[in-house]
Amino acid sequence: MIIDSHVHLYPPELNREPVAWAATHGENHWAALCTRRRADGRAVQSFPSLDELLHEMDRAGVARAVLLGWYWEKPETCAWQNRFFGQLVRAHPDRLMAFATINPNAGHWPTLAEMHRARDEGLIGLGELSPHAQGYAMDDAVFREALTLAGDWKMPVTLHVTDPESGEYPGRIATPLAEFVGLARAFPRVNFILAHWGGMLPMRDTSVRELTNVYFDTAASPLMYGAEAWSQFLGAGLAERVLFGSDFPLNLYPQSEAQPTMLRFIDEARAGGAGDAVLRGNAVRLLMP
Repeated sequence: MIIDSHVHLYPPELNREPVAWAATHGENHWAALCTRRRADGRAVQSFPSLDELLHEMDRAGVARAVLLGWYWEKPETCAWQNRFFGQLVRAHPDRLMAFATINPNAGHWPTLAEMHRARDEGLIGLGELSPHAQGYAMDDAVFREALTLAGDWKMPVTLHVTDPESGEYPGRIATPLAEFVGLARAFPRVNFILAHWGGMLPMRDTSVRELTNVYFDTAASPLMYGAEAWSQFLGAGLAERVLFGSDFPLNLYPQSEAQPTMLRFIDEARAGGAGDAVLRGNAVRLLMP
């Protein structure tokens, strides 16, 4: 009964022509990250349909997936993604959960109204957000209003985190780790999920381990870290704060796999010591109270 807490899925009109869609809609940062090709010409990720996602989940033994929005630059794209997710979670409530995406640059009332509509449609969190990529500051007043509302509603918030020691790649944006610590301290009623192992934040600032409202997902781990990431986190007593997330449909093993796969990463997680808490229990406790 595995729960994958970090999955991306896009509407068919984007999937058909991702590069053209991004150009038409002004989502240049998304294009830089998601339509890249590796040196050998292969795509960094694919753009599966809903049926293809469900098939991969069945093949890997994933009972439920949490669909995350993207850190879109345009508020209208956020709303468009949220309406798509609303349709999916209503059609497949036994397999799919979803988070809403927002861009506070829309302003006070449009941002909060979008959160209300997304919640009414069955979305249960916010994310994946990235103030640094979306063009607003961590202390942005509208963003902080959104976080206050998320805390009132007990909606977790997933934030993109870039490891400060990671190499350069197209679309890379720095995300100073201290800012996430400050945010978690300022909003103790919000459960934050820091994506991509939180950029190894608790290894660099051990005080973060005391913040019980900070969780970490494992999205894209094989591309950034060796298998020792599992032993680092689990050995530090953080097993109750780690959520398994694949970042599907990103191909995590480009040297040996032609297509993205959840199953191989699940095998890696188990070999690294991930038990029921990481693979399912923490997500149930956080997302399905």
